[in-house]
Amino acid sequence: MPGKIFTISQQKGGTGKTTLAAHLAICWSVLDGKSVAILDTDPQGSLGEWLETRERCLGEEGTGLGFRTASGWGARREARSLARDFDVVIIDTPPKAETEVKPALEAADLVVVPLQPTPMDLWATEPILSLAAGEKSDAILVLNRVPARAKLTGEMQAALSEFSVPTARASLGNRVVYASSIGAGKTALELEPRGKASDEVRALAKELMRRASR
Repeated sequence: MPGKIFTISQQKGGTGKTTLAAHLAICWSVLDGKSVAILDTDPQGSLGEWLETRERCLGEEGTGLGFRTASGWGARREARSLARDFDVVIIDTPPKAETEVKPALEAADLVVVPLQPTPMDLWATEPILSLAAGEKSDAILVLNRVPARAKLTGEMQAALSEFSVPTARASLGNRVVYASSIGAGKTALELEPRGKASDEVRALAKELMRRASR
C-alpha cells in the first residue's frame, strides 16, 4: 500500500506552511517511527534550507528524512513515486501560484490548509479550497499561531463553519519555540519535548493521520 500524501497549501504567504510541514515530518518520523519524505515545491526553498541546517547539526544520516524538489506537474509524479517508498510524503507548496499548486493538490490524500486567526487569512482561504475541490481532494483547515484567549478566534471558528471542509480540532498556538526551533534546524518537539507546543503538534499529527486514513 502506498504511503499517505499530505499537501500543505495556502494561497496567502506567511501562514506557517513550512513550519507546519517540518513539525509534522518530525512528529511522524521520530515519534511515530514512520518513514517520511518531504517534497519542496516552493521556489523559495525554505523547507530545503531547514533540512540543510538540520543535516549540519545531525549529519545527513541523522535527519531520517527523504527529500526531493519538484515544480509544476512534476510534483504529482514525484509525490506518487515517493509514496511507493515512504509511509508519509509531505508536500510544501508555494503561495499565489495556482498552476504550480494543482498537481500537488491532486496527488494528496489530504490537503492541509493552515491559516492564522485573522480576517485576511480567512479571505485568502476560499481560493485554495476551490482548487482542492476542483481536484476532488479532501481538505482540512488548521488554525495556526493562535493567540491565547483571542476573541477573534471564536469569531473565526464561526466563520470557518460556513466552509464546506472541516476545521481540525487541534490547533497550534502563537509560540516562539515554533520559529526558533526551525531556525536551528529542529522542531519544538526536540527543543521542548514536554512543552505545550509539542502537545499541540502531536495532537494535530494524530488527527490528520486519522483523517487521511479514512
